[in-house]
Amino acid sequence: MRRLALFAAALLMVELMTPTPSTASPADPAGHGDPVASPSLRAPARPPASRPHEALVPGPAGPTRQARTGPGLATGAHTLVLYDTTGPYAWLGEVYAIQVANLASHFGPWTAHPVAGYVTGELSGYDAVVYVGSTYDEPLPVAFLDDVLATTVPVVWLYDNIWQLTARHGAFADAYGFTWRQFDFSAVAQVRYKGTTLTRSTLNDSGIMDYVVTDPARAHSLADAIRPDGTAFPWAIRSGHLTYVGEIPFSYVCHDDRYLAFADLMFDALAPATAARHRALVRIEDVGPTANPRDLKAVADYLSRRRVPFAVGVYPEYRDPLGANTGGVPVVKRLRDAPEVVSALRYMQSKGGVLIMHGYTHQYAAVPNPYNGVSGDDFEFFLSHIDADDYVRYDGPVSEDSAAWAGARIDAGYAEFAAAGLTRPTIFEFPHYAGSATDYAVVAGKVGPRYDRGLYFPGVLSGGTVDHGRIVGQFFPYPVRDVYGSAVVPENLGNVSLQEYNHNPPRFPADILASARRNLVIRDGVASFFFHPYLAMTYLRQIVEGMQSMGYTFVSASTVLSS
Repeated sequence: MRRLALFAAALLMVELMTPTPSTASPADPAGHGDPVASPSLRAPARPPASRPHEALVPGPAGPTRQARTGPGLATGAHTLVLYDTTGPYAWLGEVYAIQVANLASHFGPWTAHPVAGYVTGELSGYDAVVYVGSTYDEPLPVAFLDDVLATTVPVVWLYDNIWQLTARHGAFADAYGFTWRQFDFSAVAQVRYKGTTLTRSTLNDSGIMDYVVTDPARAHSLADAIRPDGTAFPWAIRSGHLTYVGEIPFSYVCHDDRYLAFADLMFDALAPATAARHRALVRIEDVGPTANPRDLKAVADYLSRRRVPFAVGVYPEYRDPLGANTGGVPVVKRLRDAPEVVSALRYMQSKGGVLIMHGYTHQYAAVPNPYNGVSGDDFEFFLSHIDADDYVRYDGPVSEDSAAWAGARIDAGYAEFAAAGLTRPTIFEFPHYAGSATDYAVVAGKVGPRYDRGLYFPGVLSGGTVDHGRIVGQFFPYPVRDVYGSAVVPENLGNVSLQEYNHNPPRFPADILASARRNLVIRDGVASFFFHPYLAMTYLRQIVEGMQSMGYTFVSASTVLSS
């Protein structure tokens, strides 16, 4: 089915690399010298890296300060997120900061603003600080450097400009037991964390910082980058209050990525006493008025026998305006016109299922978006197309996009649930996980929680004009309250897909279980997948029972949000 291709594309989202502007001018272009002996004399050489995807053009991010309050799902700890705003790729600083802030919201409130606006003593008002060094040689305020060196507040420093901190100290290696050596451009495909091998895309050619450790009693590796020849060097290192990660962990992310290591390291900074807990979620997907009631009941019976709560993603109106499946004859079918489906949904509810709203029609207008205009196959809140190389491309908001338009679709969906005699859903899932910043804000206000992955754009954090042409996507290994204000139920393992579509490879139960096993590195994590009920039940059994054998406990979406 074509709908699998869209989900695969939306799940991995748009993957960004960390580019290096060609205007960077390191003091030591040959990359030589002894940083241990003279760390204050030079920045490490880094040759220009590839540009981001051609659709993601460079532009500035605004300097506006923002503060948002998270749900306090873990400790109520308050995080300060600082980011870079100079250079031709300044916008990347903002979108990386968004991703940090989203993760930080799991632990409590956060405040994010450009590092250029840092004032003396500011970090003392927070429980932890994360600085995202995305611009090579960003001018860092002396006040920030001095406070980082003097504080006992946990500081997590990502990637660039660590050389400015070492230079400010003067004897950093003696005090911290390590210092930077040089960027290592090996094709690192693995990061080892807690004895688990996580993946890293070798398309990411921006380098990882290598180190000299002068005192292992002071500085220790938290995760190791593995070179192709099997040798290793620290991917993340800690000394005292300072944790340094040698790259941006948000570029080229997949289900099994070293991003999981960073997500877990957030606990060290914000909730170090957190006990181990491994919960799981399953969502039954793309259920509409044309679903097979027997399939729905069979899924409900199996999950009930296994004592597995579950969610059901329902779109209440089916449309095939171009007649793609009916020889050119347009079709509209609503839940109220499908009493057997409604009965099956009630049966699912009696077996522990909770209905969530998976859009209104799960398609847009009478046009291919990008396939055929059919519900379940196409995007609803975002435009897309398939390019000449058979990739699904995101084009931006629909032409009518506005708060009124998005709100009307949600209200129409609510009306259809009511007309069918079904309870009004209290959780929303964007079709193919895509909407505009406006749409996300509307959902946050009208519905509240979401159960999906999000798209994020420059301008959302800074308060400037939102640029829907530059997209990053993010999944979460624990519940968060994202920058749009919605509490987000995680989905981070993907789904069974039996064949390749649009360059997205097949994904079988063994792949989902391998991702679930890697997700165990999250000390209090949620491993969450979704399943299409028209597939063979044996696939669902393999995943559910495989995850249970790993020690996962299946819970409901509401449980995840409340504890």
